[in-house]
Amino acid sequence: MPEGDAVFLTAARLRAALAGKELVRSDFRVPRYATLDLRGEMVESVGSYGKHLFVRTPELSIHTHLKMEGEWRVYRPGQRWTKPGFTARLVLVSTEAEAVGFSLGTVEVLRRADEHQATDHLGPDLLGPNWGTAEAVRRLERDPELPIALALLDQRNLAGIGNIYRSEICYLRRIHPATPVGEIPDLSGLVDEAHRVLTRAAHEPPWRALAYGRQRRPCRRCGTTIVVHLIGDPETYPSRADRGIYFCPHCQPPPQRR
Repeated sequence: MPEGDAVFLTAARLRAALAGKELVRSDFRVPRYATLDLRGEMVESVGSYGKHLFVRTPELSIHTHLKMEGEWRVYRPGQRWTKPGFTARLVLVSTEAEAVGFSLGTVEVLRRADEHQATDHLGPDLLGPNWGTAEAVRRLERDPELPIALALLDQRNLAGIGNIYRSEICYLRRIHPATPVGEIPDLSGLVDEAHRVLTRAAHEPPWRALAYGRQRRPCRRCGTTIVVHLIGDPETYPSRADRGIYFCPHCQPPPQRR
C-alpha cells in the first residue's frame, strides 16, 4: 500500500498536470458517477491528507484513495497508457495532460464544504501544514497496551504511516515493535522521528530502507540478522496484524514481561 510520502508526491504530480487548468474531459468508471461530466470545470488545487488525495474544482472535491494497488499516472493527451485500460477508474483530461487513476480503492465526489468528512476520523497528517506532535501523542496514549507496531498503522492516531515506515521508525528509535505504547519512554521523540522520516522521504526521495525488506541481511548498526515477524492477533486486529514488521533482535530487544 502506498504510504504518505508516495501519496504526497502523487499529489504534486497531479498538481503540476492539472492545477489551474480547465478540464476538457472527465471519465468516471465507477457506477455511482458514471454520468458525471466535469467538462469546463477548473481544477483549483490538488492536495493530500495522509493516504488520501483530493482534486478540487470550485464546488467539488474528487476524493481518491489508492488502497493496496492503486496508482495515478500522467500522460500527454493521446499518449498510449502504460497500464491496462480496464483497470482505469478515473480519467481527468486538460488540453495539456491526461491523468489516469488505475485500480483506485476509493473514488467519490464531495462538495468542497463536505471534504472534511473524508478525513475527520484521521489523526494529524504527518506531511500536513498543521502537523502537531502533541495531538499525535495524545491519540497514541489512548490505548497504552497496544503494541507500537499496530498503533503506528492506525491512521486515527497519525496519518500517513504504512508498513515500510513503521519498521523504519521503530528501528531508528531502537524499539521492539511489540512494545506497548505505554512502555515507550519517549513517545514524543518517536512521533517526532516519524515526522522527520516521512518529511525526508517526501522531500528528498527515495528513502533508503534501513530495516524494511532486509530480512536475513545484517543490521546496519550491529550486524545481527534482521528478522520479520507478525505482531498482534490477526483476529483482534485484522487490518493491522497481517503484515510483517522488520527489526533487529539485538538493537531492538523485546519488552520485559511484567
